[in-house]
Amino acid sequence: MPDVFTKAKRSEVMSRIRSRGNKDTELALMRIFRAHGITGWRRHRAVFGKPDFVFPKLRLALFVDGCFWHGCPKHATKPKNNAAFWRKKFAANKSRDSLVTRTLRAKGWRIMRIWEHELALKKKARLLQKILSHLTSISSRLCSRQSPGSDGSGRAARSCR
Repeated sequence: MPDVFTKAKRSEVMSRIRSRGNKDTELALMRIFRAHGITGWRRHRAVFGKPDFVFPKLRLALFVDGCFWHGCPKHATKPKNNAAFWRKKFAANKSRDSLVTRTLRAKGWRIMRIWEHELALKKKARLLQKILSHLTSISSRLCSRQSPGSDGSGRAARSCR
């Protein structure tokens, strides 16, 4: 069925649509964080690349990448209609993801990317282990850099206990 709008009008209509991430995936991850006492995360922080979650004290940016939009190797599908457009679109998305990762790492951030399909209930335990191991690894590295008594008290920093 042909579009009811002209190409210019369709472009105008689509340009006015604003989204703020995929709410379902963000809510699913928030439930996991809350159910397992994972704290220190924030949403909608002004960080380059607009991560879905930020752990400011750990300088960790967490992205939940949609399988369709970011080209998941297991679940990505390629639309048959307008194939050239979609090939270009997906290549631009992957290129932008790579740029965001490089830029944030250069600024001292750690990056964690989770595929949308990892949020499935049957994969929840594996995802939780991945998240906890990432957070633990970062926390232990940060604490090992802080010398005991750096605050003059002779004790380790409070956040490392």
